[in-house]
Amino acid sequence: MKRNIKNVAVLGSGTMGSQIACHFANIGVRVLLLDIAPKELNDEEKKKGLKLEDKEVKNRIVNGSLQKVAKMKPAPLYKKEYINRIKTGNFDDNLEEIADADWVIEAVVEKKDIKASLYEKVEKHRKDNTIVSTNTSGIPIHDLVEGRSESFKKHFLGTHFFNPPRYLELLELIPSPETDRELVSFISEYGDKYLGKTTVVCHDTPAFIGNRIGTYCTMLTLELMQKLELYVEEVDVLTGKFVGRPKSATFRTADLVGLDILADVAEGIYNNCPQDEEREIFKLPDFIKTMLENGWLGEKKGQGFYKKEKDKEGNTTILALDLKDLSYHEKDKPRFAIIDEVKKKDSTEDKLEAFEAGSTSTVGTFKKMYLNIFGSDNDKAIAFFREFYYRLFAYCSHRIPEITGDLYKVDEAIKAGYNWEYGPFEIWDILGFEETYKHMEKADCLPADWVHSMQMKGYKSFYKVEDGYRKYYDQQAGTYKIVPGTDEVIYLDNYRDKHTIFQNEESNVLDIGDDILLVEFTSKSNSIGLGVMEGINKAIDLAEDESMDYKGVLIGNEGENFSVGANLGMIAINAFKGKTDVVEKAVDSFQEMSMRIRYSSVPVVSAVHGRVLGGGAEIAMHSDAVQAAAESYIGLVEVGAGLIPGGGGTKEFTKRAADSFAEADPNTEHVQHRLMTIAQANTGMSAHQSFDLGYLEASRDSITMNKRRVITDAKMRLLQILDKGYAPPDRTKVKVLGRSALSFFYTAIVGMKYGHYITEYEEEIARKLAYVMTGGDVTGEIEVSEKYLLNLEKQAFMELVQNKKTLKRIESLLKKGKPLRN
Repeated sequence: MKRNIKNVAVLGSGTMGSQIACHFANIGVRVLLLDIAPKELNDEEKKKGLKLEDKEVKNRIVNGSLQKVAKMKPAPLYKKEYINRIKTGNFDDNLEEIADADWVIEAVVEKKDIKASLYEKVEKHRKDNTIVSTNTSGIPIHDLVEGRSESFKKHFLGTHFFNPPRYLELLELIPSPETDRELVSFISEYGDKYLGKTTVVCHDTPAFIGNRIGTYCTMLTLELMQKLELYVEEVDVLTGKFVGRPKSATFRTADLVGLDILADVAEGIYNNCPQDEEREIFKLPDFIKTMLENGWLGEKKGQGFYKKEKDKEGNTTILALDLKDLSYHEKDKPRFAIIDEVKKKDSTEDKLEAFEAGSTSTVGTFKKMYLNIFGSDNDKAIAFFREFYYRLFAYCSHRIPEITGDLYKVDEAIKAGYNWEYGPFEIWDILGFEETYKHMEKADCLPADWVHSMQMKGYKSFYKVEDGYRKYYDQQAGTYKIVPGTDEVIYLDNYRDKHTIFQNEESNVLDIGDDILLVEFTSKSNSIGLGVMEGINKAIDLAEDESMDYKGVLIGNEGENFSVGANLGMIAINAFKGKTDVVEKAVDSFQEMSMRIRYSSVPVVSAVHGRVLGGGAEIAMHSDAVQAAAESYIGLVEVGAGLIPGGGGTKEFTKRAADSFAEADPNTEHVQHRLMTIAQANTGMSAHQSFDLGYLEASRDSITMNKRRVITDAKMRLLQILDKGYAPPDRTKVKVLGRSALSFFYTAIVGMKYGHYITEYEEEIARKLAYVMTGGDVTGEIEVSEKYLLNLEKQAFMELVQNKKTLKRIESLLKKGKPLRN
């Protein structure tokens, strides 16, 4: 049956229900959000003389929940006005409206009897082919369909969204034995393409895949922490960004999720998994029980493993919990020698290998190791790394085929649900399958028999790239299979070995088929330096060369962010030394590259995701089209470093303002909007917002929900441009408004300065920005060339670079350890 999801009903408006409703609203679906009606009036309602049957009262719970969630940060909505796509109601008056829904999602409290009672009512109103799913994270799916009709069972499954639904990519699908398998395939594809999710089909086992492995990681961390006498802050250093995990690491994440939720999941696994060889690890430690009794549940209660306090001067201080006596102390900055070594490495793979290199020199059984006295805190760090990962690897291997028959699903679930850069089996590969297997044996940490069988067959990794496809080891077949879905999506790992056309230290140029070249950034944080610019220019050179077969250029990568901007480190160093000629040459090179992208004889498309800041935004805006992942945060943020956009960004915003002028009525409003966007460093907090701010344009740019597909979709966009017959845009003049508009802006800027909204220094930056965007010292409205505007932009940029206050701001950023990126 062909399905089309136009209307969704979400039953239950708690934190998860309301956020799920918001995410469906994000993609343009009409949502009906329902919850129970109150049983009694509150004081405010009594004062108003309202009655229980009044609509305002009956919808109080659902409206209050939705409004609370809509104010959350990070925001659950791409744009605030998308909340208008959600209609609220209550179970008493509005449940019959689910007859219009294509999909009903239940998100009420985790009690089987309450869910069963609601399903009985749902069955009276749903259409025969309406999908019904539950967001449960702990109740077996097969138990929930007891007593339901054949049609209900056929269309019912678990759809476990992770919190927060907009940002965490994992969507676990848990069918019952009666669920229609075609429905599972439909939801899997819909979740991928329309909701932007990594959809993973799980077995109907306690906590499914993500929380089974993720909770094990947390409970193992708690055990090792006590065993090694580590502090909260030390553990968060060892389980955070240095090993490719979120900055929130273990305990900050636990505070965000809620200690009560962690405890519920852990107890559920303990009670329902009697055959789990590590079952005892899921018992709650005494200090966790005390924290629960004290109500120290994390951020929602104001304290957990961390809490914030104000000092006498009103400054916020972060305190960390001491698990020995459950007192709080000022958060410390742990120091481990191994971390100092790891910091020197650029990639997560290199960081993990550095940890392993430091840990394997003293491999022995863990039991023997703990009988010794540690020589230093660094020994503790190494011991933690070794035992954590060896036991994790073994645990994951033993969960196959219990929770899933496919090892890649474990990795996908942990990456998408917990924001790890690599999953457990991928990390094992990074550390070396064979060597790690030997170390695990030596440490009495044995993996499952199927891993031993794999090793005996001579296989040396869980994953490999073969014939252009990413493959995983299938333990049931005893051989490698293509990771499902990767054959229809471009993964750059599949191209680097055999299809690299050009390479330098900061970029790769890859042939990705269909006569298309892709420029991939490989610099630290994907910052834009001379190597990246060389790579872009080289790709365009090759595509423009008529003796070659290439027809277009795609700019994209698979890093955490598209680009944090141009690397200002070199510019700052030369500015400090007074080498302004070097700085000016760098600005010239960036501007020339931007214009090359715009006016090359071949189309150039940018595929962006994550942070697209400063120079990254300038590259995107000069492309023929942008394919943006929904979670793209685009902004010209140079004023944060005391500068204005100098790689063509100021010129481009001036041009886009002029393009918006009415034929007979050019005015300052369009210029003012874009000037303020730059001056305030406004960044689109979604691709949707970036259209409003002017970074993206509806006439040429598009959004991809799933960032994994953004390069694939960008390539399709490029091929469409070629199919229509590509001709580079004409070089046209840009209308600027001249002195009268400049006077208007100067007056407004002075007013802001005297009103103490901006400093004298910020006034200077704003004046230079206004000078460029009005065309400089010209009389009235006049048309100028883009080159003219670029020269004004460069002049203003250079004057600010040489300003002592700018250098002090940059120096301050250096002292704080912040990256010099614009």
